[in-house]
Amino acid sequence: MGKKISFIGSGNMGGAIISGIAGAGLYPPEDILAADPSAASLDALQRTLGIQVTQDNREAAAQADILFLAVKPGIYAAVIPQIRDFVHPETLIVSIAAGQTIAAVEKLFEKKIKLIRVMPNTPALVGAGMASISPNGQASREETLEIKRIFDQLGKAEIVDEKMIDVVTGISGSSPAYVYMFIEAMADAAVAEGMSRASAYEFCAQAVLGSAKMVLETGKHPGELKDMVCSPGGTTIAAVCTLEEKGLRSAVIDGTLACIRKSREMSQGKE
Repeated sequence: MGKKISFIGSGNMGGAIISGIAGAGLYPPEDILAADPSAASLDALQRTLGIQVTQDNREAAAQADILFLAVKPGIYAAVIPQIRDFVHPETLIVSIAAGQTIAAVEKLFEKKIKLIRVMPNTPALVGAGMASISPNGQASREETLEIKRIFDQLGKAEIVDEKMIDVVTGISGSSPAYVYMFIEAMADAAVAEGMSRASAYEFCAQAVLGSAKMVLETGKHPGELKDMVCSPGGTTIAAVCTLEEKGLRSAVIDGTLACIRKSREMSQGKE
């Protein structure tokens, strides 16, 4: 008999994880159970993936060998007391909520639990996500690697100490928004020069995608890759000089640090 995987919450991120593990065949559909108050959301998952569904969070908790908490951080305090008495001692709990520390989740359960905190990002929706995996002292190495395998199906995943999770939020969890702003700004310039909006987005997005692959696959320093594009007296170095003059680098650093600080404040309950 296989492991039972339950999800409380099946929104964008929960749905992406379910689709990723079902699509990869990591667990058979009959062993995956999603709980959600939205019947429409559950019907869509059941119809497309063949998984089991329920609107009862306690049922999902009671059946789980691995239990994903895929609800918004603000309702953890309502959901966990509802399910904690139905969670078995050997159940592995996976939390994907920003601002909900391992200690905070353990406190809500009011008992020893095996817990892994994950910080995913939205590109997981298209199989190109990046996730950090942080276990508590009760989760085993094997259990941690099993959760890593799940998130590797949605892109990439790395095991990190929880103390780095606010940094992960700044450079991975929230950073897609910064990249979208960069793509939009480049596209605006192209539209200003007469290119259609659709073509501008395609050119800009593909350039960002390809540049990211160059960093990951060549192993070269980003500065070295930049220098490879900057011919003496050419178009690229003219653009780079203007971006430096306008403070692109410092703006990105300051924005990322602001995100990290806000994440740290949320983790400390200082919202």
